[in-house]
Amino acid sequence: MPLTTADRLALHELVALHGHLADQRRTDDLHLLLTSDAEYDVTAYGLGVVRGLPDITDLFTAAPGDQPAGHHVTNVVVTEAADGTVTVLSKGLSVMADGAAGTVTYEDEVVLTPGGWRISRRRVVPAR
Repeated sequence: MPLTTADRLALHELVALHGHLADQRRTDDLHLLLTSDAEYDVTAYGLGVVRGLPDITDLFTAAPGDQPAGHHVTNVVVTEAADGTVTVLSKGLSVMADGAAGTVTYEDEVVLTPGGWRISRRRVVPAR
């Protein structure tokens, strides 16, 4: 079944939620963003692929002083493949406490769960 306008809006809000959860250090609410068996690929940062909500929660809390003060998402593109796979491509802009800024691309695979859309796989790709 093709994605509806409501699905697309929900997916835009889903990727935007990441910044709010990360910036407010709301790791108890990561289940609103990710599936319980999600893969979070931060290989580009030397951290490999982190699997499962408990380990991803640890990733989010491991070095809180090194985390950006602000995560901002833009340029969201939702795609549905012929086989029904749904992906969301977005750009992330981060601002550190000292004012330094950086950008990444988020490559997300999403699935519809009983609780709504969730990210099942995220690959974080830094700008080259």
